[in-house]
Amino acid sequence: MASKTCASIGTWSVACFVKDAKLALRRSDYVELRLDFLPPADIPTCLRSLRPYLNRCICTLRPKSEGGKFPGPESERISILKLIADFDPFLIDVEYNTLRLNKDLYRYLKSGRSDTLVSWHDFAKTPSDNTLAGMARRMSKFSTNIKIVTMARTIGDTIRVLGLYKTAPRKTNLVAFAMGDYGRMSRILCTRLGSPFTYVSLGKPVAPGQFSLDEMKSIFRLQKR
Repeated sequence: MASKTCASIGTWSVACFVKDAKLALRRSDYVELRLDFLPPADIPTCLRSLRPYLNRCICTLRPKSEGGKFPGPESERISILKLIADFDPFLIDVEYNTLRLNKDLYRYLKSGRSDTLVSWHDFAKTPSDNTLAGMARRMSKFSTNIKIVTMARTIGDTIRVLGLYKTAPRKTNLVAFAMGDYGRMSRILCTRLGSPFTYVSLGKPVAPGQFSLDEMKSIFRLQKR
């Protein structure tokens, strides 16, 4: 069981980005740098400013088509992902469909020192057990680190997502939970079932149903009693 947190950070200013990341790392094990919030031209400056901390950073450059903020063409995003890899962060979060369609990017990331966190999101629903299990198998071909997040409309949806911890391929570092009010508890339970960490916010949630860092720390303390 893990009691580790990853604080998601997304602002439109490099100065605020750096300030929030340093603040979060005083209490959180990791931070997720939502670099898609920044103007693309500012991303190298942000990475250089945070270079001493990148061994505890998960770098994400999410496109609008996957629920992110990155405004540019896909070719530009691919180039920036390669740039991010050159800074050797702890993990680079790249969407399953991006890797599936860009073998050159996959080879580039594979040749680097950073590990890839392959992610897949369904912002509308939670698919069937078979669909989720099949997705986990396909994703595991690209990395041992996979992240599957769906929208929960019922408690049953949340249970299906958490069921992945029993069916996912062996030797997989799985992060799986559900978004939304029905999925909130899965953000806690995932750490009891095998997730290496859970995502939190510094205050205002970056995703639906996300707990704050203070809330999650309090929950972890209660579990230890």
